[in-house]
Amino acid sequence: MSGILSEVAKKAGVALSFDPDVLKAKYLYERDRRVREDGNDQYQEIKGEFAGLAEDHYVDPGFTREPLFDEVEFIVIGGGFGGLLAGARLREAGVKSLRMIDLGGDFGGTWYWNRYPGAQCDIESYIYLPLLEELNYVPSEKYSHAPEIMAHSQAIGRKYDLYDDALFQTEVTGMEWDENASRWIVSTNRGDRMKARYVILSNGFLTKPKLPGIAGIENFKGHTFHTSRWDFDYTGGNSDGNLTGLRDKRVAIIGTGATAVQCIPHLGEWAKELFVFQRTPSSVDTRNNRPTDPEWVKSLEPGWQKNRMENFNILVTGGFQEMDLVGDGWTEVFRKLNGREMQQQFVGLTGREKGMLGEIADQEKMEGIRARAAAVVKDQQVAEALKAYYRQFCKRPCFHDEYLDTYNRPNVTLVDTNGRGVERVTENAVVVGGKEYAVDCIIFATGFEVGTTYTSQAGYDVIGRDNIKLSKKWADGFSTFHGFFSNGFPNCFFMGMTQSGLTANYPHALNEQANHVAHLVKYARANNVTCIEATREAEAEWVETCKAKARTGATYFAECTPGYYNNEGKPSPGRSFITATYGGGPIEFFDILKKWREDGGMKGLDIS
Repeated sequence: MSGILSEVAKKAGVALSFDPDVLKAKYLYERDRRVREDGNDQYQEIKGEFAGLAEDHYVDPGFTREPLFDEVEFIVIGGGFGGLLAGARLREAGVKSLRMIDLGGDFGGTWYWNRYPGAQCDIESYIYLPLLEELNYVPSEKYSHAPEIMAHSQAIGRKYDLYDDALFQTEVTGMEWDENASRWIVSTNRGDRMKARYVILSNGFLTKPKLPGIAGIENFKGHTFHTSRWDFDYTGGNSDGNLTGLRDKRVAIIGTGATAVQCIPHLGEWAKELFVFQRTPSSVDTRNNRPTDPEWVKSLEPGWQKNRMENFNILVTGGFQEMDLVGDGWTEVFRKLNGREMQQQFVGLTGREKGMLGEIADQEKMEGIRARAAAVVKDQQVAEALKAYYRQFCKRPCFHDEYLDTYNRPNVTLVDTNGRGVERVTENAVVVGGKEYAVDCIIFATGFEVGTTYTSQAGYDVIGRDNIKLSKKWADGFSTFHGFFSNGFPNCFFMGMTQSGLTANYPHALNEQANHVAHLVKYARANNVTCIEATREAEAEWVETCKAKARTGATYFAECTPGYYNNEGKPSPGRSFITATYGGGPIEFFDILKKWREDGGMKGLDIS
């Protein structure tokens, strides 16, 4: 007896080489055996005895400076793409009194910290790197490597004079609103207590590294580090590889997500032995990186990057475009869903059935990715363990041309943990299923804090009007107006994932946000405004809108394998990576902002 997906395929005239209902059951089985009762609590903060794992390897030790007690018009917290875009758009708006603050020793954000071998963007660089036209720059490859992205970040800083008055190697420890002065007081670990009329919080997401809460992890006597703080003094080499220090080392890497997929080929090439400990495999499709064609660059016309970004964004959110300008693994599934053949198959189907046919198309794509693993990896038992049994966008898709081949090396061992993770760690080994794997070094590719509170990820609290703490107000989830403002926190702009539009090309969203902030600043300057704050009514309405929109994808992510997209298999309206954003999608969200600006009435804001 065929199931409902099979019936839909039959009704649409789709011939399949697999049973979609059996495959869906397999997906749910694989999900269920990975769900843990401890959810996000399976991870621990890098602090206390592990604090050294979060140290900055890229600056000279012993940096000091005198504390500052001055005043500026704008403080931007965060020197990654969000902060850089905010700074650039503020400069364009005429802001001169501007201070950037970042924990790192330079601009770059995630690309300052993530210098692991093989680090590379997985979104096409021509749309991922911001402000390319403004800097008259075209990346050297379709997918830029980390050093080029870091250099571009620095170039943005120079172009917009953001190095002037910037504070690096500085960690914000607190923010308080001074009602009498209508100023924010920003405190740091350098003893600063600076005043600012406006503050932009662009702390970023996926920035605070975390460790797995594995029993005995503190007992390991060998060397350890987190991928976001790669220890080249130990491994040798640089972000291009050449890890000569590992020639006589037995290395363990825990985690097989987007970071691990990129660094594992280099570890496999250089380590004496490499043990890869896997809980859930990533889907790994081809990347097909290539140098930028000079003739193509000559053909580019003004506005090319914006057009390309919008083309990509429309396609990957289910919209139609006559031409796919990017043409990569991200857009492939959506090209099929919106292609002529699929549209013909949709004829006569209900809305629900169309959704099911889309699910079947996803299954077909994933069958191809699983077949690639079987074709590349010689040991079919290993190949089977590397097959991802979930829908493509349940986890961030990966694209790499050498990752799967690495498992054909005789010195590389995949230790599949059957979805449960590492059992424990001893003084000299990692234990799975009662078997000890003796190693000299453990590398943690275990990601960053997601699903915890905003203030936990930021590393500081924000105290607003009437001593209200942001940690208390947002304890059960974000509460904002358009993602930028929160009542009780005047002149404070939030940039990032706070109830805003999410797109795979995250810098696109950040640029839209930066432009919106710049619009507000221009208005404030032109109208001699002292304070901008969301009204309670507007905020409450936006929160309800976000809750209603979040229900749209609730079933999809509830059925996904556990990960940071769905709060480790326990979706929460306010905490999950996806549900904390605006569920109507980025195009709809950007249009809301555009129409709000065009209205010109500053509706939803208290202006004084």
